[in-house]
Amino acid sequence: MTAPSAFARELGLRYPIVQGPMNGASPPALAVAVSNAGALGSCAAALFSPAVILERVQQIRAQTAAPFNINLFLLDEQHPDLAELKRAQHLLRPFREALGLSEPPIPTQFAENNRDQIAALLEAAPPVASFTFGVLPRATVTQFKKAGSRVIGTATTVAEARAWEEAGADFVCVSGSEAGGHRPTFLGDIEQSCVGLMALLPQVVAAVKIPVIAAGGIMNGRGIAAARLLGAQAAQLGTAFLCSPESGIAEAWRAALRNAGDDSTRLTRAFSGRPARGIVNDFMRQMRAEEAQILPYPVQNALTGDIRQAAAKAGRGEFMSLWAGQGVGLARPMPAAELVATLAGELEAV
Repeated sequence: MTAPSAFARELGLRYPIVQGPMNGASPPALAVAVSNAGALGSCAAALFSPAVILERVQQIRAQTAAPFNINLFLLDEQHPDLAELKRAQHLLRPFREALGLSEPPIPTQFAENNRDQIAALLEAAPPVASFTFGVLPRATVTQFKKAGSRVIGTATTVAEARAWEEAGADFVCVSGSEAGGHRPTFLGDIEQSCVGLMALLPQVVAAVKIPVIAAGGIMNGRGIAAARLLGAQAAQLGTAFLCSPESGIAEAWRAALRNAGDDSTRLTRAFSGRPARGIVNDFMRQMRAEEAQILPYPVQNALTGDIRQAAAKAGRGEFMSLWAGQGVGLARPMPAAELVATLAGELEAV
């Protein structure tokens, strides 16, 4: 039997495996299934109101006694002017017309109040709280730890990992450029911060003393073993769990995952205003020439919300944000608990 990692020992996990938090694709059912199977299940809460955050934590607690993770984005407020918003809406008009949508009024709020979300998560005190797009003040990290939550910070560079260590985080999750969904970069240039996991991971491990979690392109036990060999205490897998029935994703997204290969994804700002890796589709192609002018997250994310929702209901994958990592061609559709057992068996075999 492989010796448990420091990360697994500290959290009381059977396996050094984390199910990545994915907005719109990591509901409580997925987190519960993964946690009950011996890994760390996660629920993404960045789009939730404070009341829903409290409700989801209670819901998960009612179904598992095992540790689980709740993830939040750390956001700065955005105040685009009216002319910028009108131009952004104009760019989206062809997609709304294709879906039979009328142009909605310009939103007055682009995201949930981040301070209120953090306060709600602190009140809920999940076993693990993870954060993306920034770094919490040290005093806030201390509050979470006093409440009984272990804190995971997300980093894409050595500097970001050090920032989280200085803030007092218990663990740092290192996200290589292979990872699906949004790039978590918060210090420096996003393009320069797109470092592959194999290059980034050993440099972070050498730079910080807290346990490191590896994320990006890991799809099987061999990938977990490789991350462990490079110094990671655990591996976080997101795309691998997307194909699980518990992810609850739309069928068009699920079909795109089944048909994807090693070169099917790229980074785009088109859907949300922040670079994110997804399966290339018509929306990404048509918006590519405009990406430099797209408003930042969460403004663009709010503006495209009706398009993405209508496309999902209509089965129109060409207009959906089909987030996936570069390892998507290795995805295996199976229940989450079965996938955890399969990953653990493959890791043990290696």
